[in-house]
Amino acid sequence: MELMDKTINSYFDVWLGPRDPRVKGWLLLENYTPTFIFSVLYLLIVWLGPKYMRNKQPFSCRGILVIYNLGLTLLSLYMFYELVTGVLEGGYNFFCQDTHSGGEADMKIIRVLWWYYFSKLIEFMDTFFFILRKNNHQITVLHVYHHATMLNIWWFVMNWVPCGHSYFGATLNSFIHVLMYSYYGLSAVPAMRPYLWWKKYITQGQLIQFVLTIFQTSCGVVWPCAFPQGWLYFQISYMISLIILFTNFYIQTYNKKASSRRKEYQNGSMAVANGYTNSFSSLENNVKQRKQRKD
Repeated sequence: MELMDKTINSYFDVWLGPRDPRVKGWLLLENYTPTFIFSVLYLLIVWLGPKYMRNKQPFSCRGILVIYNLGLTLLSLYMFYELVTGVLEGGYNFFCQDTHSGGEADMKIIRVLWWYYFSKLIEFMDTFFFILRKNNHQITVLHVYHHATMLNIWWFVMNWVPCGHSYFGATLNSFIHVLMYSYYGLSAVPAMRPYLWWKKYITQGQLIQFVLTIFQTSCGVVWPCAFPQGWLYFQISYMISLIILFTNFYIQTYNKKASSRRKEYQNGSMAVANGYTNSFSSLENNVKQRKQRKD
């Protein structure tokens, strides 16, 4: 294992240049192997988990879901606050910020962004809960792609560009995750579900986040500083891939559902106008009548 780590590290050093010495020896950052293994295990569980659960009853997970989502809400809020205050303390330039001119604020940003990297490992549990609850329809290409790539991308970010211009996307994402995980935590409580109305707007917020990140990253390309340009081009490309996948998800989830509901409503209205009811309504009435007779 040691020999493999040294070989991989030497390839990365040749390919990407020297690492940032400020993160040397930090948990999970010294070698890429642990991050890679976690990612492979994640993909194996995504593949094998639903097969294992196929003939089993779904788990409720209600109590642990509330705790898990509350924990990630608080962690995201902490990261958002620390990133915003760190950027202000370091006098970060919105248009382009290198990785060595923010003084002590750079170290503050680096420490918070390590937690951001580590949170991507914790967030694998999102998928595992879907599997345990047999919500396999939620394990989409977008979901798996996003979770599997983020941990790996941020391992590289933390080793080569752990502060400076890297702060922006993580700051926006932490804010969105405050809204998202608070929503999921509340939705785990059945009594709260009728009052939760902002799920659609979370996806809209994610899309706005990607567009803003592309804009801010592009500023570093147009008005360059000492921040490595290759990382900026990569981030723009990755954000474009997320915009495509999230836009497709939004259309499939909200626009098509709304269209389907309108059609069902129109079909139902036509049936009543012609003196008929649909089979579902008839079945529902029969069930109600049987229940009344039993009472």
